[in-house]
Amino acid sequence: MKKWETVPLRKLITPNNKRNRPDLPLLSVVRDKGIIKRKLDKSDNHNIIPEDLSNYKVVSEGQFVMNKMKAWQGSCGVSPYDGIVSPAYYVFDLNIDNPRFFNYSIRSRAFIAEFNRMSKGIRVDQWDLELEKLKYIRFPFPPREEQDQIVRYLDWKVSGINRLINAKRRQIALLQEQKTVLINKIVTKGLNPDVLMKDSGIEWIGNMPDEWGIKRIKAIANVKRGASPRPIENPDYFDINGEYAWVRISDVTNSNKYLEKTIQILSELGSNLSVKLEIGELFISICASVGKPCITKIKCCIHDGFVALKNIDKNLIDFIYLIFSGGLPYRGLGNVGTQLNLNSDIIKNISIPIPPLYEQKLIVEYLDEQCANIDKIITKLNEEISLFAEYRTRLISDVVTGKLDVRNFDTPEYEAIEATVGDEEDTEETDNMEDFG
Repeated sequence: MKKWETVPLRKLITPNNKRNRPDLPLLSVVRDKGIIKRKLDKSDNHNIIPEDLSNYKVVSEGQFVMNKMKAWQGSCGVSPYDGIVSPAYYVFDLNIDNPRFFNYSIRSRAFIAEFNRMSKGIRVDQWDLELEKLKYIRFPFPPREEQDQIVRYLDWKVSGINRLINAKRRQIALLQEQKTVLINKIVTKGLNPDVLMKDSGIEWIGNMPDEWGIKRIKAIANVKRGASPRPIENPDYFDINGEYAWVRISDVTNSNKYLEKTIQILSELGSNLSVKLEIGELFISICASVGKPCITKIKCCIHDGFVALKNIDKNLIDFIYLIFSGGLPYRGLGNVGTQLNLNSDIIKNISIPIPPLYEQKLIVEYLDEQCANIDKIITKLNEEISLFAEYRTRLISDVVTGKLDVRNFDTPEYEAIEATVGDEEDTEETDNMEDFG
């Protein structure tokens, strides 16, 4: 067989800046999936879609697209769709026999490391990969027949790994559902052993213990929507020695009950322009991970993708967290198959059950223990998913760089399996607006 060549990337890609097709579907680039069709609801990472899309770049199926400010994370890929993308993205025509080989290769660990090395900026979330530097990256280029064999082999192996990952994600979804049902039963029916043995209808109004009350959120909390200093990329807004952390959607997505850390710290200027939360306060996401509550274990600031429930009686915090984490207040606020559409006014007018204080404490203690047991299993499953994902990443990198020779491998029949996307992937980024939510 012919030997591999190594060519500058500029020989394989040609910039294409065609625009003015606002009729085409909106696409985005995410780390774990490459090019996807973009959601047009508020779950789309709180990105603002302009009314005029005429300046958005046109993408044709088979073209290479890159988010230049997230290339160091692997946010690039060959598009399986026709559509349009943000003007901040690069779009390229491809000069290669097998675009699927290029997609596997360019999204591999070897190239992500190269993109990381060449990206520069004031801080990591605002790194930029200049077009001229991108063109000179070296690309290992095997003969066409070997490209085809590599794609066949990787499609088979990756499908097998995806099948295992998807199965574990289904297990996690079932456990999360089990936890939700348990929470909703206890926070509406109490801990009476006779009640716990019955079916949980989850209809609590008029069907809860007699000594319980019902109150609207605005009667027990000052509901305040977060705020973002604009433009948030201003370096003066950040200081690693600052007092308040900056909360992003991904920080909440990756947290359980408590928010214990973030990757960014605001300066005094930045925190004064935002909404401050002290330790032990409750806030709720109203964009991606819609409806998810968190209790702060650090001083932090929230943007307008969150709503804070301030000035709550500290004795109520843990119980109200449980109510929101079970999703009970959101029943009837969204249609089947659609995302919730929350705002501060909706949150204010939600009615919740309020048991006596002694019973709240018993419920919190019981559910904290039960949920912790479920969370341990979920954590173990997520760790297993991470191991499978790491193996998939390493395998792809070894094959597309020629470290693992698969030329003589006879690929068996298999079912092509796409990886399902977890919440943490789906909220990764779109137009580099993560800092705004």
